Amino acid sequence: MKSKREDDPDIGDEVTWSSHGSTAKGKVEKKITDRREEAGRTVAASPEEPQYAVRSAKSGKKAVHKGSALRRRKGSK
Repeated sequence: MKSKREDDPDIGDEVTWSSHGSTAKGKVEKKITDRREEAGRTVAASPEEPQYAVRSAKSGKKAVHKGSALRRRKGSK
């Protein structure tokens, strides 16, 4: 089993991600480790390749991203 990478976000972390050519900001709400419907799409996550549900600070909408797409904001842990 793969251990948690140091740069993987935790629930509650404030993060940024690339969205349509700009940078979006938000907060991690959930770690997803199984295949399920989330944020209007099927998420193919697993314990080895988790994905994260984030809520946009600007729009309030939920999105799901791989940990590698998220960057912890300075001051968040």
